[in-house]
Amino acid sequence: MKPVLEGLPANPAPVDVLQRVWGYREFRGNQAAIVETVAGGGDALVLMPTGGGKSLCYQVPALLRPGTAVVVSPLIALMQDQVDALRAVGVRAAFLNSTLTSAEQRQVGDDFRGGELDLLYLAPERLGAPSTGELLDSGTIALFAIDEAHCVSQWGHDFRPDYLQLSQLHQRWPQVPRIALTATATEATRAEIAQRLDLTDARHFVSSFDRPNINYRIVAKDSPRSQLLSLLRTEHAGDAGIVYCLSRSSVEQTAEFLVGQGIPALAYHAGLDPAVRAAHQARFLREDGIVMVATIAFGMGIDKPDVRFVAHLDLPKSVEGYYQETGRAGRDGLPSTAWMAYGLADVVQQRKMISSSDGDAAHRRRLSHHLDAMLALCETLTCRRVQLLAYFGEQASPCGNCDTCLTPVEGWDGTVAAQKVLSTIYRLDTERRQRFGTGHIVDILLGRTTPRTTRFGHDTLSTWGIGTELSERQWRGVIRQMLAQGLISVSGDHGTLGPTDTSKDVLFGPLTVTLRHDPERTRVAGRARTKAQPVELTGAAGALFEQLRVWRAATAKELGVPAYVIFHDATLRAIAELAPASLSDLGTVSGVGAAKLDRYGADIMALVSSQQ
Repeated sequence: MKPVLEGLPANPAPVDVLQRVWGYREFRGNQAAIVETVAGGGDALVLMPTGGGKSLCYQVPALLRPGTAVVVSPLIALMQDQVDALRAVGVRAAFLNSTLTSAEQRQVGDDFRGGELDLLYLAPERLGAPSTGELLDSGTIALFAIDEAHCVSQWGHDFRPDYLQLSQLHQRWPQVPRIALTATATEATRAEIAQRLDLTDARHFVSSFDRPNINYRIVAKDSPRSQLLSLLRTEHAGDAGIVYCLSRSSVEQTAEFLVGQGIPALAYHAGLDPAVRAAHQARFLREDGIVMVATIAFGMGIDKPDVRFVAHLDLPKSVEGYYQETGRAGRDGLPSTAWMAYGLADVVQQRKMISSSDGDAAHRRRLSHHLDAMLALCETLTCRRVQLLAYFGEQASPCGNCDTCLTPVEGWDGTVAAQKVLSTIYRLDTERRQRFGTGHIVDILLGRTTPRTTRFGHDTLSTWGIGTELSERQWRGVIRQMLAQGLISVSGDHGTLGPTDTSKDVLFGPLTVTLRHDPERTRVAGRARTKAQPVELTGAAGALFEQLRVWRAATAKELGVPAYVIFHDATLRAIAELAPASLSDLGTVSGVGAAKLDRYGADIMALVSSQQ
């Protein structure tokens, strides 16, 4: 029996392992069925949202089966924290990657061969090395876990060519069960994962993609950094969060802006020195209240449970990417915010990037498919969560915890307005052989005399000044939504507008155009209260909770690990509410396993006694 399980029966039930090691009384959702399948030697393909407990689906079987579980993960920079979290609960874990010295790598190899490891983490690049295969042949493999499995799919947003070689696992070690896990996958992605990893005969487990504790909000872009600052100050003061930007320069400028406003913010993108990136990531994981401003180079595999918000200052390229990124908020199940500022320039930029892509026509169609779905989510008149879950093939009812539920959006018949825009575009294109960007089209519709409209004689067009019933901001909203619906196209370095195949159906019928009313001004609403909202701790419980947080921070610093490796906030809250009278009582709290009870029990009981 593995050391961490000593004291349990010879063939313990999975739930007994879960309780003893991690301190949880029961599995959630599909976890029990997945664990039973893999522990019994079967293969599994697991789709489970971030925060749903994917890691336990292979960690528990790793302890139930003889040998060492080999975990294939693309996240070299995070392996140390993953191993630290396992060691904190008494599990023998290690990793092999380029951050180790030769002597350290030899020691890990010796431990594996000697049966001294429960889990071993490897990058896919390392797994492809002949020496790694020889090492694995020299020991006993309990199972293979392929984390972030969407990286194998061309349809996914984090494609990694090195993942393609993982189909060889079954060929070389046919008796070893495999489990592939991902937090995001449509049917197309799931089918490709199964095919590329030779998991077509595996059991598929698809959990609900719903994250009810996340409040989804998309606001019209209007000085986005100021809008972000308002969100942080009014709703997330002192909270940890992630801000995603499209470009490296925007990342650095936004981080600098936030720091100038007194908010502890760090930048992260692929262009930074690797040592700087590593230091920033370590601070974010190990300190409270840090805001990470990043490109999508940051975030996959981030296990920090208390990220209270994820903000996007630029439009993500796909719903899968958006879901994966927003899912990094609220892994602990407590209320969190997914906020995005979205505007006309985002649509223009993304359409231009696709049209200028180096890929073939099929690749551009795939990118357009992803973008169209993302734009539909932004422009929806109905519940955002319903739209988001429908993308993954899941039906849902209006959630009451997104902006379109909390402040219903009105639609309006925008057919005439769309016809005015298209008439202007057609007349410029056919009569003058000219194309212009959004600003110039709006100037013509409003009848504005500018140097450009005068120089080109556009005040003589029949559409000159026919749009005075709407403001400039409203016309930009019309054009944004027409671009989103594919009713007009954008091209060239200057984002000039042109017709599409469906434009004539709007101009001459039968196609009608429904648009959403954009609010006159962007207002940051108060944080929605949901059933997940915790009751504020007061009195002795509140004081104890704060003392526990201070103790946890000091302990984490002393051990050189993130605070959540010691205990999650939810566990500290439960301790504060229970105020246990004995170590036995403390052991009943969810998240307090045998190893942590033994290691931290005396310190916690001393704090409890000091508050009584």
